[in-house]
Amino acid sequence: MGEVMARMEELHRKVEGGGSAKAREKHIARGKMLPRDRVTALTDVRSPFMELSSLAGHEMYGADEVPAGGIITGVGTVQGVSCMIVANDSTVKGGTYYPITVKKHLRAQAIAQENRLPCIYLVDSGGANLPHQADVFPDRDHFGRIFYNQARMSSMGIPQISVVMGPCTAGGAYVPAMSDESIIVENQGTIFLAGPPLVKAATGEVVSAEELGGGKLHSSISGVTDYLAVDDAHALVLARRSISNLNWPRSERREVAFKEPLHDSEELAGIVGTNLRKQIPAHEIIARIVDGSEFAEFKKDYGTTLVTGFARIYGHQVGILANNGILFSESSLKGAHFIQLCTQRNIPLVFLQNISGFMVGADAEKGGIAKNGAKLVTAVACADVPKFTVVVGASAGAGNYGMCGRAYSPRFLWMWPNAKIGVMGSQQLSSVMEAVGKTVDPELKDRIERESDAVFSSARLWDDGIIPPAHTRRVLGLGLKAALSSEESAGAWRERSRFGVFRM
Repeated sequence: MGEVMARMEELHRKVEGGGSAKAREKHIARGKMLPRDRVTALTDVRSPFMELSSLAGHEMYGADEVPAGGIITGVGTVQGVSCMIVANDSTVKGGTYYPITVKKHLRAQAIAQENRLPCIYLVDSGGANLPHQADVFPDRDHFGRIFYNQARMSSMGIPQISVVMGPCTAGGAYVPAMSDESIIVENQGTIFLAGPPLVKAATGEVVSAEELGGGKLHSSISGVTDYLAVDDAHALVLARRSISNLNWPRSERREVAFKEPLHDSEELAGIVGTNLRKQIPAHEIIARIVDGSEFAEFKKDYGTTLVTGFARIYGHQVGILANNGILFSESSLKGAHFIQLCTQRNIPLVFLQNISGFMVGADAEKGGIAKNGAKLVTAVACADVPKFTVVVGASAGAGNYGMCGRAYSPRFLWMWPNAKIGVMGSQQLSSVMEAVGKTVDPELKDRIERESDAVFSSARLWDDGIIPPAHTRRVLGLGLKAALSSEESAGAWRERSRFGVFRM
């Protein structure tokens, strides 16, 4: 496990550097703050920033390195309000949008919409990456969806605030134009549908970027922006002021007293290891992430391969479902019953996923594993309370569905560095092929092994990021804070959850 953790730390260090040293130097020479420094200056002092999908784009574009997918996204606290922050990194290919950049931006907006988080866009982008235009422009979930989402969220009363700190070109000009409030940095931020070269080619007009779409023009003549800042630091002060004027529920109102776990979370890395064929003790994980290590277990002696029960994380009550082996009919029914209870009581659900699938065989089929497993899957799909998933080990086959995989809309899904995800593992594939008298193709086996790796998953945004096991409690706490920060959100689940609890 130590080797895996070291690899993750090295990857994250590399990502945090952003673009090349030359690009960073050029950025700073222009009087700009680096994007991560902008995020730090925007958020409240000593408040945590829950970054999402920091390994997005890793090794996806050959020689083109796109650290963090060219965009920093995450949930941070601004003036006491949990906000979704989307910050372009212009040190990475000029902040242009690769396909993975679009996907990451849209994922951030989806989280913001579901959790009713005000959005703050720190804009510094050259727009779409033209060599990839076929994969970023025409389809439903391409570049245009960003502006659609802005319009829809604004109509739902979810604030949209833009800070233009660099170029904002072509379609990207609609980010500030469609925001509730927009701030622009003088002699640095620009907004136009076409830049000076294209204007010259189309009309013959020769005009500078500042004359065409600079801060003074948009703040005093066009009215596209509402506030003119003298530099990045001033712009971020103005953004914080805009948030303070939202009259938005402050997330700390929900904070209550809590006790730290009795057991050290740093021990989690030693508990799990990298051999996923060895069962991970669910109770040991739970004891290191919940308040006071206190866990009120539900149906303790029934369906024991699924551990269920009530606990608190940073004072927030949660219902926990944790795999302790393969899913049988009994554990599936137990899980469905528990999910129904939590949904009826408006209690968020936390899934600790380490599952190789549902039980197979003649006895299992006679016992109704298909219908009973379907009850668990149905309960997960229909639970209209905030759901959070942490893949602590394996995530294979239909077990992924029963334990709230990505398709079942958890508010957030994180993976531990040792996690594996796929229809089946390479060892299972070999066993199946041997059972039918065939030999597995070594190249296929290697590909399945590579594609099940946590980094492969995170690079493609199949999750919201790889986290060290010791950080699990903290990120769950931040996720809960984000999900529960809006009274409107809480009211929404109460209105939708109309079914009663039924025993299985």
